[in-house]
Amino acid sequence: MIETEISTLGEFGLIEQLTKDVQIKNSTTQMGVGDDCAVLDYSTDCNLRALVTTDVLLEGIHFDLTYTPLRHLGYKAAVVNFSDVYAMNGQPKQITVSLGISKRFTVEHINELYAGIRLACEQYGVDIVGGDTSASVTGLIISITCIGEGEEGKIVYRGGARDTDLVCVSGDLGAAYMGLQLLEREREAGAGEKDFQPDFSGREYILERQLKPEARRDVIAELKELGIQPTAMMDVSDGLSSELLHICKDSNVGCRIYEDRIPIDYQTAVMAEELNMNLVTAAMNGGEDYELLFTVPLTDHEKVQKMKSAKLIGRITKPELGAFMVTRDDAEIAIRAQGWNAFTSEEETE
Repeated sequence: MIETEISTLGEFGLIEQLTKDVQIKNSTTQMGVGDDCAVLDYSTDCNLRALVTTDVLLEGIHFDLTYTPLRHLGYKAAVVNFSDVYAMNGQPKQITVSLGISKRFTVEHINELYAGIRLACEQYGVDIVGGDTSASVTGLIISITCIGEGEEGKIVYRGGARDTDLVCVSGDLGAAYMGLQLLEREREAGAGEKDFQPDFSGREYILERQLKPEARRDVIAELKELGIQPTAMMDVSDGLSSELLHICKDSNVGCRIYEDRIPIDYQTAVMAEELNMNLVTAAMNGGEDYELLFTVPLTDHEKVQKMKSAKLIGRITKPELGAFMVTRDDAEIAIRAQGWNAFTSEEETE
């Protein structure tokens, strides 16, 4: 394959190459790529509020290109922003994409990255409306800003949980972390070996959860269908422990969750055993699951029991009772934030 140096296109040529076939899907997008600013119009529905979130991903910190395909990386970079909007009970509508690119990347590399971003946008009905590119001396940098919309009175914040509310989480936990551990193990095993073939057989699910996560728009749809209005909600990006403590702090409440109710996939359990890792610790602190953690009023108990996409794992308590996990033998262990911390190289312990 012929590789094209980015310098042959220049910044504007590269942007044109990446966005030339972008199609607008949302009526709120009045002007997308092609001018100094995107133009968004929410005047047709005064009951809607704009939701804005941004994430930056740095090579060597948030991803390792040794085992992360560029197309998967682009998809993930977009989806993690969509997940933040869904966590507010909203719908993602537009994104801007900014890239810092070092000299080792070619036009073909960036096309592959952008193909993943565009695929995510097609899958979730989101418009690419702008962005920027720049040279980088520290590898690849991806910064995506997502604009979504939420209905006034239906937007869910972290600070709305109340005593006696039920605590629920979608999907299963710990799979993305186990996928990362598998990738790291195989990378280390193959270091310096030219023809090394990694062994991923029977581990497809945990690999997909790490490399190509999905945002849980289905959970938002099911909540609406069942007539459930969450009182607080977050996506599980930094680990269940961290997100629970965020909700408890912002809502001024405590919580009790139950070890035997934490949803864990079979592949996650097998991988944890193979690596001699504590399964519950991985599920509580692994992060990057992008499941939705939410609380609902006790009166919605029967509705929650009907949910296919989420499971009841605990309850909200008075703040003086603290945040604890109840083990299988009825012991109580204080929940501590030991998940991802962007400003340390080790796990957060406080």
